[in-house]
Amino acid sequence: MNIKFFLKLESSTFTFYIIMAIKNQLKDKLHPKNIHRNGYNFKELIGIYPALKEFVFINKFGTETIDFSNAKAVKAINTALFFTYYKLSFWDFSESNLCPAIPGRVDYIHHLNDLLKFSRLTNKVKILDVGTGASCIYPILGNSVYDWKFVGTDTDENSLKSADKILKKNKLTQFIELKKQIDSEHVFKGIINKSDKYTATMCNPPFYKSEEEAMLANERKRKGLKIIDKASLRNFSGKQQELWYKGGEKAFVHTYLYESSMFKKQCFWFTSLISKKENVKGMYDSLEKLGAKEIKTIPMQQGNKITRIVAWTFLNEKEQNEWN
Repeated sequence: MNIKFFLKLESSTFTFYIIMAIKNQLKDKLHPKNIHRNGYNFKELIGIYPALKEFVFINKFGTETIDFSNAKAVKAINTALFFTYYKLSFWDFSESNLCPAIPGRVDYIHHLNDLLKFSRLTNKVKILDVGTGASCIYPILGNSVYDWKFVGTDTDENSLKSADKILKKNKLTQFIELKKQIDSEHVFKGIINKSDKYTATMCNPPFYKSEEEAMLANERKRKGLKIIDKASLRNFSGKQQELWYKGGEKAFVHTYLYESSMFKKQCFWFTSLISKKENVKGMYDSLEKLGAKEIKTIPMQQGNKITRIVAWTFLNEKEQNEWN
């Protein structure tokens, strides 16, 4: 369909085609198994979680949506998604914590499942989630979609308390265990014991180098979305361990890589989201020096946000075949 065709269309029809083009683009970028590829069924969501209704409106394109700059609206839609599709009946935490978006998070879960299937690792899957946060989002999604067991770690006591409350309210403690990382300088040390064995690890590293950098980025987001009301700040907020780490993503991942080499035989795949493309080459160089036998990069994209999962294993072919 060419531009001349579009120019002949009436305004309302033109808008319809634009909306459909955007939807199709998003559909192509999310994992094929992601149930959110076609957008949100607000009627269904409101039927399960009526509190969402007050935040839903019809935009100028005639489409139902919410104001994604409104913190309460963002939390409401994520709660509705959990209640509707992921078997939860309770999901709540402090307003000082990040409110993660489910579609992008569950994409990580689906891509990780593809990797495990490729390695014939579909039985008795146990995942170590580094930095599980107050929402406990990855363990909840992974258990709901694929029945995986999890150990979730965090350095913040209050985040772990919130996560524990969510797990207890939803009767998930037999599937998801929480551990506190006492030393924030470490990732796996103090968490993985000699007798532990994990199918894979996963992590969404802190992105920023400092609170100042995080706040400047937050301000740019607010201006980009034309947010004036300071009350809407929370959906871009987050505690230190969620947003920033001394040295940023690069420094955190360096620790993650190094400590993974200390537990080579206790985990099949180590994985992490990597936001900055320029950090990937350095990871490959470091992993080769540390003795990784196989390294993979799995591209991911949600809307205009491009990221990737980097996965590596220290197991040779014989060890991989003998894993199960």
